[in-house]
Amino acid sequence: MKEIDYSKYVKQLIDGKLLQVKTRVNNKSHIKVDQEVCRGCVEKICVFACPAGCYQVVVGVLKFSHDGCLECGTCQVVCARGAVKWGYPQGGFGINYRFS
Repeated sequence: MKEIDYSKYVKQLIDGKLLQVKTRVNNKSHIKVDQEVCRGCVEKICVFACPAGCYQVVVGVLKFSHDGCLECGTCQVVCARGAVKWGYPQGGFGINYRFS
């Protein structure tokens, strides 16, 4: 019996849901990342855990952009070193979930 790879379907489902999200981005980030602490981190679990892909490793350096943040707080929870300080965006900014 052939095994079905559901990852393709799950990605399509998530991408479809993300199209329903509206964000008003503030110039001031609601997340602070301590780059000094991040330099010593080998795992960089935030890159894999963030559902919005706000974290990337570019030439060995962690890069963060709050523009597409889903405000889930996962980054702060998974960072065992405490390098991520998460808070809600300023009033009037951030994510607006639309359900349909």
